[in-house]
Amino acid sequence: MQDKTPLLVVKNLRTSFFTSAGEVKAVNDVSYHVDEEEVVAIVGESGCGKSVTQMSVLQLVQTPPGKILGGEVFYKGKDLLKYGQKSKEIRAIRGAEISMIFQEPMTSLNPVFTIGQQLSQVIRVHKHVSRKEAWAEGVEALRKVGIPEPEARMKNYPFEMSGGMRQRVMIAIAIACNSSLIIADEPTTALDVTTQAQVMELLMSIVKGLKKAMIVVTHNLGLVTRYADRIYVMYAGKIIESGTTEEIMKHPMHPYTIGLLKSVPNLSDEKGKALVPIEGAPPIVINLPDRCAFCPRCPYATEDCMNASMPGLRPVDVGQKHLVACHLDMRGSR
Repeated sequence: MQDKTPLLVVKNLRTSFFTSAGEVKAVNDVSYHVDEEEVVAIVGESGCGKSVTQMSVLQLVQTPPGKILGGEVFYKGKDLLKYGQKSKEIRAIRGAEISMIFQEPMTSLNPVFTIGQQLSQVIRVHKHVSRKEAWAEGVEALRKVGIPEPEARMKNYPFEMSGGMRQRVMIAIAIACNSSLIIADEPTTALDVTTQAQVMELLMSIVKGLKKAMIVVTHNLGLVTRYADRIYVMYAGKIIESGTTEEIMKHPMHPYTIGLLKSVPNLSDEKGKALVPIEGAPPIVINLPDRCAFCPRCPYATEDCMNASMPGLRPVDVGQKHLVACHLDMRGSR
């Protein structure tokens, strides 16, 4: 089977925040790709650089204190980082070609404008249609995401809707302009478990139905295992493991990935079995030493790990697309 054409290719992306305490390397030499019609998950704890990576792709990082220091972001063959942050070229990409569903549905919408005003404005900016046409397309977008009585809901303000409904509105905004790639940044944050499942099922039905590609950014590895084709695991600004979802789930090769999987409840576990937390806390990514950032928390770390430089990504086996950045061979450690 031929590989699909890459829709998005990110190479050696570096983004830092410059503070009075020093340089925060939020995204430190990150590379990944997304194929057409593919669902990719980027997983890791809060503060590991997942969201900043996606904000960098669309040049939404606030400058100062943030700055994209290097790398390449190819979308349909064009390097987006060659465009200025406020250029007409990058503004034409945002929303129309690549749309983003931001985290926190309770605060992502502007409270002083109706749902219809916000939705139709996005459509008018990118599709250059009349107010009447934009309003009609907005109604149809709300209908696609399962919001009842969409004509009436267009006149509602955000505070008149529940968190789940607001997230559906955010999804409607993301699909309204027929984007090729949807970035869902923690799409289920602040939602209850039942609503989380509904939102993810809705997202997947839309992505598959419209034949779009999607990046799901999340701290919850268990949430994406049934939806994603491939998974990238991030820690302290770097990708430390990547592979197909099946490979990551069956044969995790980085101690951090193993720890994430052990901390997720599993229906097949024995009753009363305790979850195993990852001890310690993520590092402060200011002036990190050149070694594996997970070392201080790693139950398998050796003295050699402590003294060696940060390992690069390597194939688990020759010819495999399952990559890991670890000095140790963790086969069978889960």
